[in-house]
Amino acid sequence: MLQYIIQVVLFQLGFLLMYELLLKKETFFNINRLYLLVTPLVSLLLPLLKIESLSTLVPAESISALSQVWLPEVYIGGEPENVHQLPAVNIAQEQGLQINWWLVTYISGVVLSLILLLKKYQNLNNLFCFRRISENKELRIIEVPNSNIACTFFKTVFLGDKLSEAEKQQILSHELVHVRQKHSLDLVFFEALKIIFWFNPLVYIYQSRIAALHEFIADANVVKTTTKRSYYEQLLNTAFNTQNISFINQFFNHSLIKKRIIMLQKSRSKTIAKFKYLFVLPLLFMMLTYVSCSEDKEGIDDNQSISEQLAEIKMAIDDGKKLSDTEKQQLFEILDAMGQNENRPTPPPLPPFEKSSASGDNSNAVPFAVIEEVPVFEGCEGLSSNKERKECMSRQISQFVNKNFNTGLGEELNLKGVNRVIAQFRIDETGEVVDVKARASHPALQEEAIRVISELPKMQPGKQDGKEISVMYSLPIVFQIGE
Repeated sequence: MLQYIIQVVLFQLGFLLMYELLLKKETFFNINRLYLLVTPLVSLLLPLLKIESLSTLVPAESISALSQVWLPEVYIGGEPENVHQLPAVNIAQEQGLQINWWLVTYISGVVLSLILLLKKYQNLNNLFCFRRISENKELRIIEVPNSNIACTFFKTVFLGDKLSEAEKQQILSHELVHVRQKHSLDLVFFEALKIIFWFNPLVYIYQSRIAALHEFIADANVVKTTTKRSYYEQLLNTAFNTQNISFINQFFNHSLIKKRIIMLQKSRSKTIAKFKYLFVLPLLFMMLTYVSCSEDKEGIDDNQSISEQLAEIKMAIDDGKKLSDTEKQQLFEILDAMGQNENRPTPPPLPPFEKSSASGDNSNAVPFAVIEEVPVFEGCEGLSSNKERKECMSRQISQFVNKNFNTGLGEELNLKGVNRVIAQFRIDETGEVVDVKARASHPALQEEAIRVISELPKMQPGKQDGKEISVMYSLPIVFQIGE
């Protein structure tokens, strides 16, 4: 979710910068209005679009800073033939009531935004209590006593009774443009975005820009029927006391008066200037390429994969195996990749494997991939295929470890976050679990992993050519401690 929000904000910023640098000064007001309405929505949709063909356009090394390194498993000394990698067991420590402070903050912002909107609406609603001087299907005019207010909300125009008749007529022609072009819908749309994305300052800038465009559009229509000089005088000589309500179109707005006069003095943009809008195409292309080349790794921790690889290498060294030049190169590549990815948190180094007192002979082990009959966990006897028995064993071992692992160690040892244990064990010719080893960042976790795995029930041993054989297994355990 965080990655999605960051991408939305970045894309909105890109669209706004293009508007400010290329389009803002052009007199294509209606096109600019459409641009400001569509680009926030496009920014919300773009992060959800991933075009595979675009992901191949950017070399992997050029986006290495944006995506984490994903390495294949590295095995040492023929381990893929004799060690079966079981799926990681995820253990979550039971916690009491957990407060998601990010969610609380977001909801608080939404509630505050709603309260502010309701307050603005209450101020507006008070204006509806005054006398209506005209009303039909297209327009309603309400006169506000002791005021020179001039603003519009949908089809209602509010005019102060201190305005002269000449001023009222000129202002009314201006406000009618807001009514007919439904400018209030644009402002209400951005009010809704401000509630949902209250933390995004760009939404507020968008609303400010489109409110200015509304005035430019109305001014451009009014000066078609009146002289620009008299219109300037009207803008400059009238008192300004309009209430600050962001979702109404205000005729008298201090910050906009100068901009409106400047825009009225501008010559109409030449048709060729419309080609500037074509720059949105390469901008969209870059955004789509970025999204397609970005991989969402939320919820996936690559450290687990690399840690397991290093554990396999360390185990091989502990068991007295010598690394070949190729195997050494693989180790250097892993360490180099971890060093290049500075943004990835480095897990604490794991100590050497701690072994249980049980030991066995692995001399008659055969490659796991060619075992005719894999070991069978208690309760998986009725399954016919090796694949079904493998899946059943993985499921049963995961349930057993989850049930028997002492999650109270998290509180006892004052552990935080994700704690990993990498264990190995062998199912010998009799179906007993022997040669249990474990590595973890804390000795107590090693001991607990060895205890739990050593208590696995006796299984039916694997068979090859009708003879019982031993099989080695590797089991990663992920112990999640609630913050």
